[in-house]
Amino acid sequence: MEGYDLIGDVHGCGATLAALLEKLGYHQRGGVYRHPRRRVIFLGDLIDRGPRIRLAVTIARRMVEEGEAHIVMGNHEYNALAYCHRAPRRLGREWLRDHSPRHNRIIKETLDQYRDHPAEWEDTLAWFLEIPLFLEFAGLRVVHACWDQPLIDALRQEHPDGRIDETFLEASVDPATQAFRILDRLTRGTHIPLPQGTEIHSGDGFTRRSFRAHFWARDPVTWGDVVFQPDNLPGDLEARTLSDAERARLSYYGPEQRPLFIGHYWCEGIPALPAANVACLDYSAVKFGRLVAYRWSGESRLDANHFVWVRVPREEEARPCPWEIEFD
Repeated sequence: MEGYDLIGDVHGCGATLAALLEKLGYHQRGGVYRHPRRRVIFLGDLIDRGPRIRLAVTIARRMVEEGEAHIVMGNHEYNALAYCHRAPRRLGREWLRDHSPRHNRIIKETLDQYRDHPAEWEDTLAWFLEIPLFLEFAGLRVVHACWDQPLIDALRQEHPDGRIDETFLEASVDPATQAFRILDRLTRGTHIPLPQGTEIHSGDGFTRRSFRAHFWARDPVTWGDVVFQPDNLPGDLEARTLSDAERARLSYYGPEQRPLFIGHYWCEGIPALPAANVACLDYSAVKFGRLVAYRWSGESRLDANHFVWVRVPREEEARPCPWEIEFD
């Protein structure tokens, strides 16, 4: 095998995923995209927001189950599991993830597209629970949002393959638990709260009161040293000094570590490397950005020339027809 093609957050852009696979040299045989010498690694967040969610899940799942791909869990797969899982009576609520207006809005497109396929949705949720939170192979590591070695080591003690179970899922909604800290950090990364009364109105229509921080700055001093999102911080907050408490919350991934691939951070523009050994592959596909892959062939120092992408056309907004989903 020559190497892996790592693919960032698809978010229901199923037709664009098929186009990217074809561009990478994968072709359908027996309803599965295959390459004679390479395999895919999906970085999670197959679902939500996009117009062809079932198609995206079908393509990825068939590849994984046929040994043509691997996948790690994204925060949107985790959110779906918690949203659809009834809470134990001791928690005093009906669902692990509250059915609040915000949460309803995030998962709406997924539920709409599976509404006429309830058995398929239940089977898809069962598959989500089988997806590991991280992958570590000779020469590379993969996680959806943040590689935090102490938390990964803690997860491995009870779940050596990185796959969680229902007990872990139920514990993960309690911020006081280790399960919460593991899932939150690996699938969502680190968020730093904004000052009281300060908000960011994001391009995706959500209002946020925190910002996403990266984890490869050796000695960060200011908020601007660690912010990692397309939305600018309001005012002069980039110059604000990190407090000791904020600095203590950050993970750190040093330049001596093996190459790491992440998604999650909805970057924009031409794909670039934020660090010599870190590649983020989420380039806002569902916001008509780019669906991005990195062709890794064993190199220990990453090369921006190895990015491959497809622009997501505006017509991705169109509803999928049944024959576009049942593609075999």
